[in-house]
Amino acid sequence: MTAPGSVAEPPVLPYPADAVERLDALILQVRGLSVMLDSDLAILYGVRTAMVLRAMRRNPGRFPPDFAFELTAEEAGALRIQSGSSSEGHGGRRYLPFVFTEEGVAMLSSVLRSERAVAVNVEIMRAFVRMRRMLAGHADLAARLDDLETRYNGQFRVIFEAIRELMAPPASPVRRIGFAIPEETPA
Repeated sequence: MTAPGSVAEPPVLPYPADAVERLDALILQVRGLSVMLDSDLAILYGVRTAMVLRAMRRNPGRFPPDFAFELTAEEAGALRIQSGSSSEGHGGRRYLPFVFTEEGVAMLSSVLRSERAVAVNVEIMRAFVRMRRMLAGHADLAARLDDLETRYNGQFRVIFEAIRELMAPPASPVRRIGFAIPEETPA
Protein backbone atom coordinates (compact mmCIF):
# COMPACT_ATOMS: atom_id res chain seq x y z
CA MET A 1 0.00 0.00 0.00
CA THR A 2 1.28 3.45 -0.83
CA ALA A 3 1.33 6.42 1.48
CA PRO A 4 -1.26 9.15 0.90
CA GLY A 5 -0.10 11.61 -1.72
CA SER A 6 2.56 9.31 -3.17
CA VAL A 7 2.37 7.86 -6.63
CA ALA A 8 2.06 4.10 -6.98
CA GLU A 9 4.61 2.44 -9.22
CA PRO A 10 3.24 0.61 -12.25
CA PRO A 11 3.28 -3.18 -12.04
CA VAL A 12 6.39 -4.84 -13.40
CA LEU A 13 5.58 -6.85 -16.49
CA PRO A 14 7.50 -10.02 -17.26
CA TYR A 15 8.45 -8.47 -20.61
CA PRO A 16 8.59 -4.92 -22.04
CA ALA A 17 5.22 -3.16 -22.26
CA ASP A 18 5.40 -2.59 -26.00
CA ALA A 19 6.73 -6.08 -26.74
CA VAL A 20 3.40 -7.40 -27.98
CA GLU A 21 3.18 -4.68 -30.63
CA ARG A 22 6.81 -5.15 -31.63
CA LEU A 23 6.69 -8.94 -31.86
CA ASP A 24 5.07 -8.92 -35.29
CA ALA A 25 7.92 -6.76 -36.58
CA LEU A 26 10.52 -9.12 -35.07
CA ILE A 27 9.27 -12.13 -37.04
CA LEU A 28 11.28 -12.35 -40.25
CA GLN A 29 10.98 -14.46 -43.38
CA VAL A 30 14.15 -16.44 -44.15
CA ARG A 31 14.31 -19.43 -46.51
CA GLY A 32 10.52 -19.40 -46.67
CA LEU A 33 10.23 -19.80 -42.89
CA SER A 34 9.00 -17.41 -40.21
CA VAL A 35 11.90 -16.95 -37.79
CA MET A 36 13.20 -14.73 -34.98
CA LEU A 37 16.80 -13.62 -34.44
CA ASP A 38 18.73 -14.93 -31.44
CA SER A 39 19.48 -11.37 -30.29
CA ASP A 40 15.80 -10.36 -30.40
CA LEU A 41 14.82 -13.42 -28.37
CA ALA A 42 17.56 -12.67 -25.85
CA ILE A 43 16.19 -9.15 -25.33
CA LEU A 44 12.65 -10.45 -24.91
CA TYR A 45 13.75 -13.18 -22.48
CA GLY A 46 15.91 -10.72 -20.55
CA VAL A 47 19.16 -12.63 -21.05
CA ARG A 48 22.34 -12.17 -23.08
CA THR A 49 22.49 -13.57 -26.61
CA ALA A 50 25.36 -15.80 -25.49
CA MET A 51 23.05 -17.44 -22.95
CA VAL A 52 20.47 -18.22 -25.65
CA LEU A 53 23.16 -19.77 -27.85
CA ARG A 54 24.68 -21.67 -24.93
CA ALA A 55 21.28 -23.16 -24.08
CA MET A 56 20.87 -24.21 -27.71
CA ARG A 57 24.35 -25.77 -27.93
CA ARG A 58 23.95 -27.64 -24.63
CA ASN A 59 20.74 -29.23 -25.93
CA PRO A 60 21.52 -30.16 -29.56
CA GLY A 61 18.83 -32.86 -29.66
CA ARG A 62 16.16 -30.26 -28.94
CA PHE A 63 17.22 -27.95 -31.77
CA PRO A 64 17.32 -29.80 -35.09
CA PRO A 65 18.03 -27.71 -38.22
CA ASP A 66 14.32 -27.04 -38.80
CA PHE A 67 14.05 -25.49 -35.29
CA ALA A 68 17.18 -23.27 -35.35
CA PHE A 69 19.91 -22.59 -37.86
CA GLU A 70 22.78 -20.20 -38.50
CA LEU A 71 22.28 -17.63 -41.25
CA THR A 72 24.64 -17.47 -44.20
CA ALA A 73 26.71 -14.32 -44.71
CA GLU A 74 24.40 -13.25 -47.55
CA GLU A 75 21.26 -13.75 -45.45
CA ALA A 76 22.79 -11.87 -42.52
CA GLY A 77 23.81 -9.01 -44.81
CA ALA A 78 20.32 -8.80 -46.28
CA LEU A 79 18.78 -8.71 -42.81
CA ARG A 80 21.30 -6.09 -41.69
CA ILE A 81 20.30 -3.85 -44.60
CA GLN A 82 16.56 -4.39 -44.03
CA SER A 83 16.61 -3.83 -40.29
CA GLY A 84 19.26 -1.13 -40.19
CA SER A 85 21.25 -2.95 -37.51
CA SER A 86 24.85 -2.16 -36.72
CA SER A 87 27.65 -2.72 -39.16
CA GLU A 88 29.71 -5.82 -38.83
CA GLY A 89 32.98 -3.91 -38.56
CA HIS A 90 32.34 -1.27 -35.90
CA GLY A 91 30.93 -2.73 -32.71
CA GLY A 92 28.46 -5.01 -34.47
CA ARG A 93 28.22 -8.79 -34.37
CA ARG A 94 31.39 -10.77 -34.84
CA TYR A 95 29.59 -13.97 -35.83
CA LEU A 96 26.68 -14.99 -38.01
CA PRO A 97 23.37 -14.87 -36.15
CA PHE A 98 21.17 -17.85 -35.43
CA VAL A 99 17.45 -17.77 -36.09
CA PHE A 100 14.72 -19.80 -34.43
CA THR A 101 11.53 -21.04 -36.07
CA GLU A 102 8.26 -21.17 -34.17
CA GLU A 103 9.10 -24.65 -32.90
CA GLY A 104 12.60 -23.52 -31.93
CA VAL A 105 11.20 -20.61 -29.92
CA ALA A 106 8.89 -22.98 -28.03
CA MET A 107 11.80 -25.33 -27.32
CA LEU A 108 14.03 -22.44 -26.24
CA SER A 109 11.56 -21.30 -23.60
CA SER A 110 11.46 -24.82 -22.15
CA VAL A 111 15.27 -24.93 -22.01
CA LEU A 112 15.64 -21.49 -20.37
CA ARG A 113 13.12 -22.42 -17.63
CA SER A 114 12.17 -19.02 -16.30
CA GLU A 115 8.79 -17.43 -15.65
CA ARG A 116 9.68 -14.60 -17.98
CA ALA A 117 10.58 -17.05 -20.75
CA VAL A 118 7.19 -18.75 -20.40
CA ALA A 119 5.28 -15.45 -20.39
CA VAL A 120 7.20 -14.09 -23.38
CA ASN A 121 6.81 -17.40 -25.21
CA VAL A 122 3.01 -17.18 -24.96
CA GLU A 123 3.08 -13.77 -26.66
CA ILE A 124 5.55 -14.96 -29.30
CA MET A 125 3.32 -17.93 -30.16
CA ARG A 126 0.37 -15.54 -30.56
CA ALA A 127 2.48 -13.39 -32.89
CA PHE A 128 3.43 -16.42 -34.99
CA VAL A 129 -0.25 -17.38 -35.27
CA ARG A 130 -1.13 -13.83 -36.40
CA MET A 131 1.66 -13.97 -38.98
CA ARG A 132 0.49 -17.36 -40.26
CA ARG A 133 -3.08 -16.09 -40.63
CA MET A 134 -1.89 -12.99 -42.46
CA LEU A 135 0.24 -15.02 -44.88
CA ALA A 136 -2.64 -17.42 -45.50
CA GLY A 137 -4.88 -14.44 -46.28
CA HIS A 138 -2.34 -13.11 -48.77
CA ALA A 139 -2.05 -16.50 -50.47
CA ASP A 140 -5.84 -16.67 -50.78
CA LEU A 141 -5.97 -13.16 -52.24
CA ALA A 142 -3.22 -13.96 -54.75
CA ALA A 143 -5.07 -17.09 -55.87
CA ARG A 144 -8.29 -15.12 -56.36
CA LEU A 145 -6.46 -12.46 -58.40
CA ASP A 146 -4.90 -15.14 -60.61
CA ASP A 147 -8.35 -16.65 -61.16
CA LEU A 148 -9.82 -13.27 -62.12
CA GLU A 149 -6.92 -12.56 -64.44
CA THR A 150 -7.30 -15.83 -66.33
CA ARG A 151 -11.08 -15.52 -66.47
CA TYR A 152 -11.22 -11.97 -67.77
CA ASN A 153 -7.94 -11.75 -69.66
CA GLY A 154 -9.55 -12.12 -73.10
CA GLN A 155 -12.21 -9.49 -72.38
CA PHE A 156 -9.68 -6.99 -71.10
CA ARG A 157 -7.42 -7.58 -74.10
CA VAL A 158 -10.22 -6.47 -76.45
CA ILE A 159 -10.85 -3.36 -74.33
CA PHE A 160 -7.17 -2.44 -74.20
CA GLU A 161 -6.80 -2.88 -77.97
CA ALA A 162 -9.80 -0.59 -78.56
CA ILE A 163 -8.34 2.03 -76.21
CA ARG A 164 -4.96 1.86 -77.97
CA GLU A 165 -6.65 2.37 -81.35
CA LEU A 166 -8.50 5.40 -80.03
CA MET A 167 -5.31 6.83 -78.54
CA ALA A 168 -3.24 6.38 -81.70
CA PRO A 169 -3.24 9.48 -83.91
CA PRO A 170 -4.76 8.96 -87.34
CA ALA A 171 -2.24 8.43 -90.09
CA SER A 172 -2.09 11.53 -92.29
CA PRO A 173 -0.43 11.68 -95.69
CA VAL A 174 3.03 13.18 -95.61
CA ARG A 175 3.39 16.40 -97.59
CA ARG A 176 6.69 16.89 -99.26
CA ILE A 177 8.48 20.14 -98.76
CA GLY A 178 9.32 22.19 -101.85
CA PHE A 179 7.75 22.91 -105.18
CA ALA A 180 5.51 20.39 -106.77
CA ILE A 181 6.17 19.88 -110.46
CA PRO A 182 3.03 18.93 -112.28
CA GLU A 183 3.38 15.72 -114.14
CA GLU A 184 3.02 15.97 -117.89
CA THR A 185 0.57 13.64 -119.39
CA PRO A 186 1.62 12.10 -122.73
CA ALA A 187 -0.55 13.26 -125.57
